[in-house]
Amino acid sequence: MNESSWELFVSSLGPLVLGAITGTIPLALSSFAIGLVLALALALMRLSRQRWISNIARVYISLVRGTPLLVQLYVIFYGLPSLGIVLDYWPSAIIAFSINVGGYAAEVIRAAILSVPKGQWEAAYMVGMSRSRTLSRIILPQAARVSVPPLSNTFISLVKDTSLASLVLVTELFREAEQIAAFSQEFMLIYLEAALVYWVICLVLSTGQGFLEKRLDRYVAR
Repeated sequence: MNESSWELFVSSLGPLVLGAITGTIPLALSSFAIGLVLALALALMRLSRQRWISNIARVYISLVRGTPLLVQLYVIFYGLPSLGIVLDYWPSAIIAFSINVGGYAAEVIRAAILSVPKGQWEAAYMVGMSRSRTLSRIILPQAARVSVPPLSNTFISLVKDTSLASLVLVTELFREAEQIAAFSQEFMLIYLEAALVYWVICLVLSTGQGFLEKRLDRYVAR
């Protein structure tokens, strides 16, 4: 790396990090939070005794998992205006990512709920607890501990997937990299620098995931 390339690397690092702080991370956090709420609703629908409710959730999950995220993003940002529904780029991106997270995380949460021994349900019913109270007070706290590793992986994947938001004009880390690369014509250098920033973010998240798993393991009976 010559001196001019090194200067470009240093000068572009600030805008890339700022793009991650103001764009990538908020987009990932907001989409993941909304997606988790949607995923919980879908997981409970899948577990419903009403077959039609379960089938609705099943079809939703199948559609989300069976279509590319980029297509979902384009349908919302470019497709909805043809139906008279015009959304700004930020809401469009958040909706698309939330829908996608909901479809994938729903199966994680459903599997976590099913992993709780049935005896927990029976014990709760014997002391007079309702199904909803049993779910909220006993089952979901245990399922949350089981679902931490796969949901953490889902969030890390989401952080990387937010790079697709640059295609609908959301200013985040990768869009900053595109603009800098187009101006400087140093595509390899800038895109590798963007990859480095993504890697550092994911490394921090992976470290946090490991710490959280150790904390939760303290409450597992040995």
